[in-house]
Amino acid sequence: MKGFKNFLMQGELIVIAVGLVVALAFSTLIKAFTDSIITPLVNAAEPGNATTGLGWTVHGQVIAVGAFISAIVYFLIFMMVIYFALVVPYRSYMARAGRTVFGAPAPAPPVKTCPKCLSADIPVAATKCKYCASDLEVAAS
Repeated sequence: MKGFKNFLMQGELIVIAVGLVVALAFSTLIKAFTDSIITPLVNAAEPGNATTGLGWTVHGQVIAVGAFISAIVYFLIFMMVIYFALVVPYRSYMARAGRTVFGAPAPAPPVKTCPKCLSADIPVAATKCKYCASDLEVAAS
């Protein structure tokens, strides 16, 4: 189970999953736009069955604005649920693990420079240089 949990909590997997969900919700929005507005306008050239609802009637075809507004509301609600159910808890989990996701990378830990060999990537708490083994002063905290 631990391996499965580690697989699920990989940053790339969650990013891909959120992207897929957004794409699916956006496709629903596009489908509603085409089914409710574009298709009736095309069908207005030829008489056919019209649906009822909020909208306009053009040559016997209803442009269902209400269905499209409903799809927009669905999209917004769906994205809020995804954000608060997946993204916020995942960010919290990754912050506790010391990693950042969906944003800027974590700031680099503070470092100091060795006065002997001039290596600039020595941790502040180090007492010896990892390159030349010279003694370093510990920074006062």
